[in-house]
Amino acid sequence: MSYDRIAVIGAGAWGTALANVAARAGRTAILKARDPASAAVMAQTRQSPHLPGLSIDDRITVTGDLAALADADAILLAVPAQSLREVATALATITKRDMPVISCAKGIERSTGAFMTGVIAACMPQAIPAVLSGPSFAADVVRGLPTAVTLAAADADVAAALASALGSATFRPYHTTDVRGVEIGGAAKNVLAIAAGIVAGRGLGASAGAALVTRGFAELMRFGRACGARPETLVGLSGLGDLVLTCSSLQSRNFALGVALGEGQRLEQAQSKLVEGVFTASALVKMANEKGTEMPIAAAVDAVLDGRLSIEAAIESLMTRPFKAE
Repeated sequence: MSYDRIAVIGAGAWGTALANVAARAGRTAILKARDPASAAVMAQTRQSPHLPGLSIDDRITVTGDLAALADADAILLAVPAQSLREVATALATITKRDMPVISCAKGIERSTGAFMTGVIAACMPQAIPAVLSGPSFAADVVRGLPTAVTLAAADADVAAALASALGSATFRPYHTTDVRGVEIGGAAKNVLAIAAGIVAGRGLGASAGAALVTRGFAELMRFGRACGARPETLVGLSGLGDLVLTCSSLQSRNFALGVALGEGQRLEQAQSKLVEGVFTASALVKMANEKGTEMPIAAAVDAVLDGRLSIEAAIESLMTRPFKAE
């Protein structure tokens, strides 16, 4: 099982970083930009507008032509969660049977409640769905700073081969067959990071921040167990690891949005870039309710984003919940 030609769809910060990962691992790397004009500029300048001051590896072929991906051995989808269905549908017309298609989006499809591998399976029945997630910022990855993530596929051999194909001295993928657990960690942590940002933006203190992250992780664990995820996945890189990173740095769009909301900005003002947690919150809460799983922090975030609760009321609702054993 050999994956020597790795294609990445989505030439934003994360897609560009992943193409660099593939090139550093010694693979033939192709980066697909949204349109040919953008691809031509990036190919010539070896720069991404999303990663100022950082270079695109010279070994990467940058293209705007979807057909150029037809000979790829595996494809990474580094596109927003709410756009993945459209991209996967277009991709289905050119890809080979049993090609791994790896979601790198951390979200839940808002209109259907589907996780990303479910969207891939529905749109590309000939493909092998997989997911890559974990504590990673694109700028760190492009710089070659040490990063560890989780790569999951239902077939253990496929997961291991993909991890080997992408791994290098600075990028370490751990592999697993717990696809759902990896997806839950990536999706839920974005919603919880908005809550952590609100706490920071409101100036509620380090103690409140630690409590928020801890109780948020308890929610993630409850939801994961209800969905059949393995505990070791949820306490691993794609669960606890990603939650810790995303809840502690302004490099996280979700945390930064929460900080802006906590400081008093309206959602329209605060959301200058795509923030996955905004779209995931309602889908996550709906799924939790359907499974009878309590996620009060996620529900509070959803209510704040939807305008049903003020931040003050959301904080009060969490702090006045009935006392119970931990």
